Amino acid sequence: MNDMTPIATKPKDWETDQEVRWCPGCGDYAILKAVQRTMPEIGARPENTVFVSGIGCSSRFPYYMETYGFHTIHGRAPAVATGIKLANPELDVWIITGDGDALSIGGNHTMHLLRRNLNCQVLLFNNEIYGLTKGQYSPTSRVGTRSPSTPLGSIDTPANPCAFALGSGARFVARGIDIHKNLVSVLKAAYAHQGTAFCEIFQNCIVYNDDVFAPFAAKPNAATSQLWVEHGAPLVFAGGTKGLAFDAAALALTVVDIVDGDTSAVMTHDQTNRSLAHMLVDMPFGEFPMALGVIYDDPAPTFDSAVIAQNAQASAGKKPDLQKLLSQGQTWQVEKQPHVI
Repeated sequence: MNDMTPIATKPKDWETDQEVRWCPGCGDYAILKAVQRTMPEIGARPENTVFVSGIGCSSRFPYYMETYGFHTIHGRAPAVATGIKLANPELDVWIITGDGDALSIGGNHTMHLLRRNLNCQVLLFNNEIYGLTKGQYSPTSRVGTRSPSTPLGSIDTPANPCAFALGSGARFVARGIDIHKNLVSVLKAAYAHQGTAFCEIFQNCIVYNDDVFAPFAAKPNAATSQLWVEHGAPLVFAGGTKGLAFDAAALALTVVDIVDGDTSAVMTHDQTNRSLAHMLVDMPFGEFPMALGVIYDDPAPTFDSAVIAQNAQASAGKKPDLQKLLSQGQTWQVEKQPHVI
């Protein structure tokens, strides 16, 4: 077995010699830098790390990481990642995808990856638009979004990536913002989780959907509209002046004022509570803040470990015999035929 002891690296060690080709000002640059800063902090090894992507602006990512990488086909990164992890379980596998790649053509693959609980990290860049193909509306685009494919405004109810993940059986769900300093801590928590770690990252598309997240992502709005959750800490925001309480009659969360720092009425975040996680990701923004950070983290046995254990049990005490395997069942022999002119 190879020695996988963590080694000392610097963010620069994770950069390739490839020209980074995103639009100037794209949020993908910030995510790339956050990932490159994260790798040294988790003690990852470049030769033991694989980035797998599908199709979309985000899917250029493997070219810019000094690791192994697979740029696959639309929506199928989870299938390729599953094969990689089963072939070599020691590899650190990261899936890079977008809201269109993962939730439209790749929705079925994403769902099965989450329910199987493969030990990998999924970073879903959500810009609520199809950027690579020139600005069509995507599964996460809001009602009323005007685009080349919805010139009168979208009438589709948008998908909620974190709600989708929880409904698919995900055991780790988190949210971050492309330019926020806390993104590295979210990525580190995802890496520490054993199983599929699903991270939605709000990513600004400066060309086709600029500032769509500004109501909560922009600095002037952040203090009053962002709720960074922390396990065991009260769910407070707006500089500690507001919090979330549970309304037992309505079986729902409600916003309460905090007076003189008294948080006795405020709920404490429990990242192992799936019901609370559902409520946090479903909060309508405007009435409530945007929940960010590690929203749900409750590990369960992984798919790859179960497959490895099953194969070991099936092969225990047996001697490999390839010829016997090839010869079993119905076989026949092709005789040499005479050469005919």
